[in-house]
Amino acid sequence: MADADALRPTALVTGASGGIGLELARLFARDGHGLVLVARRGDRLEALAAELRAAHGVPARALAADLADPAAPARIHAEIAAAGGRVDVLVNNAGFGLRGDFAALDEAEQMAMLQVNVLALARLTRRFLPAMVERRAGGVLNVASTAAFQPGPRMAVYYASKAFVLSFSEALWSELAGTGVAVTALCPGPTATGFQSRAGLERSRLFRDLRVMDAAAVARAGYRGFRAGRRVVIPGPANRVGAALARLAPGGLVLRLVRALNSQADE
Repeated sequence: MADADALRPTALVTGASGGIGLELARLFARDGHGLVLVARRGDRLEALAAELRAAHGVPARALAADLADPAAPARIHAEIAAAGGRVDVLVNNAGFGLRGDFAALDEAEQMAMLQVNVLALARLTRRFLPAMVERRAGGVLNVASTAAFQPGPRMAVYYASKAFVLSFSEALWSELAGTGVAVTALCPGPTATGFQSRAGLERSRLFRDLRVMDAAAVARAGYRGFRAGRRVVIPGPANRVGAALARLAPGGLVLRLVRALNSQADE
């Protein structure tokens, strides 16, 4: 069994304690991957690790870490290396948003958002990607958002952070062509997770008026697209249409529409 586990590919999933990250972890485990599960809540991670070991017979390790800490990516990499492990697939799923005007939102919280959504993602990728390139195998699945396709008034930093994730992922996809390493950007629209509560979007038009997808369905679309080597995956036909229109419509119209969607009915 130990020899078999040593030969298994391993996926590291950040933000694995709930939502899309949890569903992606289940999909990788179903297909025989070992898992390294990263999130702030160690108790939830331990429960998920036990579930995956029991359901699929794969090794699963919980690694509690707060990616708002700039030192976290290096510590995660060091702990895995010290245990003699390796990462074959990196799933950068951790992220959060905040609703409100940039000038009014707390500065420290907005900088923490950039740390998690942008810098931790880039640092983890830089730590684990070179070994994949050397092995000529592996991949990176970055969870962006349909927010990446346009500016986001009332969520300015969040939308900008996801634009970085999309641009970064597409550039890596091109740089790594022919290396055997895959890169995919998963760009979900509104999805039923804990995101909307953390972001203050529960009563927004975005989650009231648009179709909200199930996290498991989003994860399945992203997983299939990653396995197929797709550069960008936008789950759901309505989200694909919306992303295309955001690029074609006049900028002023897009800004007004997004501002309205990110507002509450009484604002």
